[in-house]
Amino acid sequence: MSNERNDEIKDDVNVCIRLPPPTVPTASPHLAGSGAGGGDGWTTAMLEKAEEGAASPAQRSGSAAKKIVIPAIVIIPIWMACSISVILYNKYVFANLNFPFPVFLTTFHLAFSAVATRVLQRTTTLVDGAKDIEMTRERWVRTILPIGALFSGSLILSNYAYLSLSVSFIQMLKAFNPVAILLISFAFKLQEPSGRLLAIVCMISVGCALAAYGELHFELMGFICQCAAVVFEASRLVMIQILLHGMKMDPIVSLHYYAPVCAVINAIIMPFIEGFEPFYALHRVGILVLLTNAGMAFALNVAAVFLISVGSGLILTLAGVLKDILLISGSVIAFGSQITALQVFGYSISLAGLVTFKTTGGK
Repeated sequence: MSNERNDEIKDDVNVCIRLPPPTVPTASPHLAGSGAGGGDGWTTAMLEKAEEGAASPAQRSGSAAKKIVIPAIVIIPIWMACSISVILYNKYVFANLNFPFPVFLTTFHLAFSAVATRVLQRTTTLVDGAKDIEMTRERWVRTILPIGALFSGSLILSNYAYLSLSVSFIQMLKAFNPVAILLISFAFKLQEPSGRLLAIVCMISVGCALAAYGELHFELMGFICQCAAVVFEASRLVMIQILLHGMKMDPIVSLHYYAPVCAVINAIIMPFIEGFEPFYALHRVGILVLLTNAGMAFALNVAAVFLISVGSGLILTLAGVLKDILLISGSVIAFGSQITALQVFGYSISLAGLVTFKTTGGK
């Protein structure tokens, strides 16, 4: 879902962090996966992938000149607002509207995005990047399908966490995403361990542990789901680096390829997890809520397309940190989430580790 991602973009916060080539780009602390179906995790992760593979200004002068460029002072607040709104909206649907069916909602988001990207492909230049990718059947089976399966797992698990955990606590746990990605990168020898990196890993881990220990309404199953979602998302990003290295995919182009795959996978899984209950409970939300919810999630990905060209990785990192702080504050106001001083202290340590990682170039 865009839940809880597509900060999503990213989204999760997910803040945007990238390991230097040839290492794997890391997600910020979501989307919950993506704007596509569970937050901004998807979007923020793909921001880094797009930034890494983007063409130089000279290379873009011909094809991209006709595209709209939105100033950073405008697009960054828009992206932050979309990311925060998607996660809070999803939580509102789950909790306030009593619609506890994250697989159904994620599937609806992905189906909406699959259709929307194809409409944009025919009517705008936003999906022109897909023309530069030679997507053969063999490549699709070898790359898009396994990565899409990992993405589906990440979205489903992260959104199930929102049924029992607070938005603020989940955002704090998402700060562990870069650590998981680093550990998997070490295992695949995509990144060489160093004293500085290990210190940053310990710093973020200690911060997340303190945030978890300070949670007043700790729920084991939700915690396990979120931790598993982090592993799925980290594995997905590492697989992107291994299988799609050198391919230029911005968030919309990525969604163009992954959304249909993930929608089908989720639709196959849904009867075994949620049965037909979501269809019987549709009257609780209504078609207007579903469409606006999915539309907002998709808007997050559109905003990400314009965001990747306006600032450096550090600017996006700081914007992501501010977005996470605003999101946690918003969850306290909107849903009455309780935050302890120990959680604030622990999360501050994690954020300091994230910013240190980015400013030192991940070395």
